[in-house]
Amino acid sequence: MGANYNLISFDKIPSTQSMAAQMIADGAAADKTVIMAAAQSAGRGRGTRKWVSHHGNLYASFIYRADKVRRPTLSYSYAVAAAETLLSLGVPVQIKWPNDLLADGKKISGLLLEYCRDFLIVGIGINIKTNPTVDLYQTTKTDNFAKGLTPNKIVSQLIKNFDKWRGVDFATVRERWIELGIDIGTVVNYHNKPAVYCGLNDDGAMVLRVGERYELVYGDEVFT
Repeated sequence: MGANYNLISFDKIPSTQSMAAQMIADGAAADKTVIMAAAQSAGRGRGTRKWVSHHGNLYASFIYRADKVRRPTLSYSYAVAAAETLLSLGVPVQIKWPNDLLADGKKISGLLLEYCRDFLIVGIGINIKTNPTVDLYQTTKTDNFAKGLTPNKIVSQLIKNFDKWRGVDFATVRERWIELGIDIGTVVNYHNKPAVYCGLNDDGAMVLRVGERYELVYGDEVFT
């Protein structure tokens, strides 16, 4: 475990993200706390989506004291950090807008950032031993690319990369995110219409060309 980090580990809880929020609400949270669970009964992703959470994978939420000024671009920093973690461990990943990770075009990891009072909670799930079957997309697991990875091994590397990238200026993060994301010029699906991906602007918006018009995308989902 990284320096100055406190790890709290469970066999099974409803959600590491909800547990982190409850600790903050109870005044029991501290900067650089990691909550891990071997399984979750009510794991969640963006919006109302569930995150299927069987034993054998990584489910963790990192609690950080939030900066006084909240940076909307911070999710890119953690996406780059997570991608570099798996790349360093032998898993060839690519970032899917805005902060999911794909391997061989299939989802292998997702991140969820939520502010709670004076803290930022960074939730991450990584398929290691198992990958769920879902309707919206294909999934995969690290075991298909690199044998012997464990939640603790991945978390140790995540801590190093989170500490590295969360303090980096956005221009540098943006450059690396673009390198790790889909190729510029790729045709994507945006609101059920074809659009050409043109990169990220200086504010962190995805730039799309829809017909003759350019659009800036901040929160909407874009599918390749």
